[in-house]
Amino acid sequence: MPPLLTFVARVSDGLPLVANTAPNSLSVTQEHKNQAKDILRNLHQIQSTHHSRMSIDTSNNLVFHYLLRDSLCHLALIEQSYPKRLAFLYLEEIADAFLEQLARDHGDQWRVVVDTTARPYAFIKFDITIQRKRKEFVDPTSRSNTTKLNEDLADIQSIMRRNIDEVLNRGEKLEHVSSISQNLVSESKKFKWGAKKLTWQAMVNQYGPMVAAGDGQ
Repeated sequence: MPPLLTFVARVSDGLPLVANTAPNSLSVTQEHKNQAKDILRNLHQIQSTHHSRMSIDTSNNLVFHYLLRDSLCHLALIEQSYPKRLAFLYLEEIADAFLEQLARDHGDQWRVVVDTTARPYAFIKFDITIQRKRKEFVDPTSRSNTTKLNEDLADIQSIMRRNIDEVLNRGEKLEHVSSISQNLVSESKKFKWGAKKLTWQAMVNQYGPMVAAGDGQ
């Protein structure tokens, strides 16, 4: 089976720039689509692990694969039986094609355009390219895909593999830690202000009477 879901998103905030769903993808549920969006929303936290490629197991014998490159995430949902190496080759070709499209349309300013885009799926016209690439990767045993596998020397053994719950829970934990950190900073500022106020009050109590006495003389 070919890639069932494909997303290209901005890493900084997970904004989807383009998405594609393969026709007749009966095994893809709304939960899978929600999981994909959750993964994208947590990208800035997942990226802190310094893993530019990751596989994330989910339900129905499916797995998410993602590739991070040039501040963009290329995410695909594929059957677990599909060759992992070929799945990442698919993402590599999606990444190459998307950057080529951006360079053609926006020249040297493509990164500014991507960074300032506010509307989701603003690059939906790239969907046509995804459809074409997806068809090329339908059959892992085709001559062209067999050739790609034989020519690819990338090390896929080092790619981290996680469970969907583990990844999303980690994101929640990171958000919790970030919240605690921010609260500690806020409380620390309050403590410093309180300490300064107490010090000032102590000085007033200690020297105030002396100043008053001096004025009286």
